[in-house]
Amino acid sequence: MTFGLLLASALSGAAYTLAPGPAFLALLGIGAGRGRRAGALFLCGHFVGDVLWAALSLTAIIGARTIGSLFFDVLGLVCGIYLCWLGVRSATATRGIDGAVTTEPKRPLLRGLAFGLSNPKAYPVAVAMFTALLARYASALDWSAFVPLLAAACVGFVAADGVLITVIGAGVVRRFYRRHALWVTRVSGVLFLGFGMHAIATAAPGVWRRI
Repeated sequence: MTFGLLLASALSGAAYTLAPGPAFLALLGIGAGRGRRAGALFLCGHFVGDVLWAALSLTAIIGARTIGSLFFDVLGLVCGIYLCWLGVRSATATRGIDGAVTTEPKRPLLRGLAFGLSNPKAYPVAVAMFTALLARYASALDWSAFVPLLAAACVGFVAADGVLITVIGAGVVRRFYRRHALWVTRVSGVLFLGFGMHAIATAAPGVWRRI
């Protein structure tokens, strides 16, 4: 196990976290609307999903033939359905009597957990990031490297989360969101629908062939 290999895994984790997607948009709304603490809680919940998808990605890279595609097709289908549901809610959001957007989560920690475990971009993006940055170390990738690589990826996740918390708490970001919160939420909902339908379209044929 070399320092370069561990660094590559940490950079993979950071790049995966910073790649824009549904969770990034959700974090923007929560953090800009309710502050850094709520954003940090969202990321703490999301971290569980980060670890899960990184572990699955490393499993697929180290032992590509040990897990069939059906498992990931079913995951993609479930994630796509969940994201479509979330997209419909966000796209039809309104303001409540208190002026808050109706889809703002009461429990950002639980919202982060749900997003982290169901994010349809997670597996393919994680595999792409880890494959790209670990490819040069292919000869050193075996099961003994699994735990150290996952631990290094977690360091990357935490570092990237720190960057995100700093950004979403910036005054200019919060002012922009407060002024345009409803439309940001609705546009995000449309994007969520797009991500969800893409996930369903990608996963459904694989599941259908095995029915």
